[in-house]
Amino acid sequence: MRRLSRLLAWILCLAPIAGIVTPALAADSVAGLQVGQKAPAFRLEDQSGKWVTQSGFHGHYLVMYFYPKDFTGGCTTEVCTFRDDVLKLRKAGASVVGVSLDDVKSHAEFAAKYHVPFPLLADSDHSVATAYGVLTSDNGVHYAKRTTFLIDPQGRIAKIYVDVDPEKNAGQVLTDLAALKAAP
Repeated sequence: MRRLSRLLAWILCLAPIAGIVTPALAADSVAGLQVGQKAPAFRLEDQSGKWVTQSGFHGHYLVMYFYPKDFTGGCTTEVCTFRDDVLKLRKAGASVVGVSLDDVKSHAEFAAKYHVPFPLLADSDHSVATAYGVLTSDNGVHYAKRTTFLIDPQGRIAKIYVDVDPEKNAGQVLTDLAALKAAP
């Protein structure tokens, strides 16, 4: 069963690279969450065992991206793309966190291997993926759907990205951040 779980997660993460999934679409809502609504609070451990909360980002934009599984094709592409753009995102006033159902140990190994300079949060009990409406399963294997939330400095959802293309999502967020900051 564990092998099947890993295989399914690997296939789900590789699909965007193979062109099976469409590019990210901006959405106004996901499973009951809507743009303009207060983002659900969270408290999760990162790859170093430090507790991270949503309130810790108050006053700054937060890019919160959910991904299916550490060490898989699309998920590695996505973490490396956010890693490569993290300085641009920080300069734009945004912090980045990645969230999956993997545990702290897996995140620590993943972050070390790919030199990830931002928190990877372990949602091992699925509570945050459930609150954000991204928890799904296939044949009994649970994972987080690849979805990104841009949360504004007041803790409200500013943008929701579904069907995320792991190579393009960071760029889309940067473009939207610039537009949001330029708006009156």
